[in-house]
Amino acid sequence: MPILNVKVAATRSAQLSRTIAEGLVDLTARVLRKNPTITAVAIDYVSPEDWIVGGRTLAEQHKASFWLDIKVVDGTNTKDEKAAYLAEVFGFMRRVLGDLHEESYVLVHEVSADAYGYGGTTQEYRYVAGKLPAQRAA
Repeated sequence: MPILNVKVAATRSAQLSRTIAEGLVDLTARVLRKNPTITAVAIDYVSPEDWIVGGRTLAEQHKASFWLDIKVVDGTNTKDEKAAYLAEVFGFMRRVLGDLHEESYVLVHEVSADAYGYGGTTQEYRYVAGKLPAQRAA
């Protein structure tokens, strides 16, 4: 159920959006063990002329960049999983976008289960509700 917000310094195209979304959903499922059927991706494009690092635009530097902010429930992933995810996302985005500026970012934002959810229900509620049938059956 994570939401991935991605900013990309590139020219928007439907194919690029599909490639980024599919790749990130796959990585998120494989590395962070998140269900791909309830993973959402929102992509914003920024012109390389408007993305400035070190006082120079990415267009001037002939570099690409991205910013990924992913929200997950706290405690559901280990430090090693998050480190592997960051490394794999960076490698994937390098393959997709080309020469990446080192100042490209991934933030795995862990949020409390009682303050995060979808469909009007918190993840904490889903967790507790999922335990109730198991307790009744025992």
